[in-house]
Amino acid sequence: MNDTQRFTLFRKDLLSWFAENRRPLPWRADYTPYRTWIAEVMMQQTQMDRGVQYFLRWMERFPDVAAVAAAPEEDLLKAWEGLGYYRRARNIQAAARVIMERHGGNFPTSYADILALPGVGPYTAGAIASTAYNEEVPCVDGNVERVLSRVFDIDTPVKEEPAKSRIRELAQALIPKGEARNFNQGLMELGALVCRKKPECERCPLAGLCQARAAGTTAVLPQKAKPKPRKVLPVTVALVESPAGFLVQQRPEKGLLAGLWQPVLWEGEHLLQAEVLARLAALGLDTGTAAPAALPAAKHIFTHIEWLMSGVQLHVPVQSAPAGYVWASREQLRTTYTLPGAFRAYKPLLL
Repeated sequence: MNDTQRFTLFRKDLLSWFAENRRPLPWRADYTPYRTWIAEVMMQQTQMDRGVQYFLRWMERFPDVAAVAAAPEEDLLKAWEGLGYYRRARNIQAAARVIMERHGGNFPTSYADILALPGVGPYTAGAIASTAYNEEVPCVDGNVERVLSRVFDIDTPVKEEPAKSRIRELAQALIPKGEARNFNQGLMELGALVCRKKPECERCPLAGLCQARAAGTTAVLPQKAKPKPRKVLPVTVALVESPAGFLVQQRPEKGLLAGLWQPVLWEGEHLLQAEVLARLAALGLDTGTAAPAALPAAKHIFTHIEWLMSGVQLHVPVQSAPAGYVWASREQLRTTYTLPGAFRAYKPLLL
């Protein structure tokens, strides 16, 4: 079988499979560029069922580009709370403001113009252009890398050259004329539902074309580059509560968890209870006479950093918050102040 025949069968079989197996996801009810954009960004690093709930809530709160552009950043971050990678929400607002200011509120209609928006990379631009406008451009995510690396038996790391360019070339060349929307979505859907980490080859529409299956290499593909070691960082957390609420502070506007809110903490140190009390006193806080309770140890993994957390919980008398901190009630922590997922283990104590 030559490449022309293989490509023709690939397109035909994938489109037929997608027509019968596509999931009824809410953003597929209306292929507007805005809904497509939010869905694509939101689903990155997010489980589908969870992402659908966030998407529906987001659309109720921010139904269009204008609503995102006009919203206070804290409202966006609160709506994003729990999804992580908060830069995504900030980039959405930055792009929405560009659309309002430079495009008169109209979403750009070409891949090149979409790619020029803040925070929009080749994958997201391709997904929007092909899904909303049926433009014949590829969108290569992890699902697509997995499918194409197996069907074409690409045995080098997919995030590196030469495999990276080879996969993108295939994703472009395979798109059928006039079918970019269904083809690209079908390719991603196949990777999500069938050609998964543990593939279900017996129900794959491309099984007869899959070179990795024929070669017996399916289980070792796609190839990944050797991961970089994470920096392990000890962190001490203090959940300090008074009748006015919990003592929290906003993180710096740049860096890890930029602009989000956190309990009192010290990065890079595991402190004993006595040391925590001394640090709080140094902030000018009256820690009262109640003995603190130990917090359970917890761990949170960022991309290149791993936090190993421990700490204390304590109640203190009514007093003014130290400089740089505020007292936040449980209701405010639920509705106003955005606490990142790094503190998920302690949220039941805060909320």
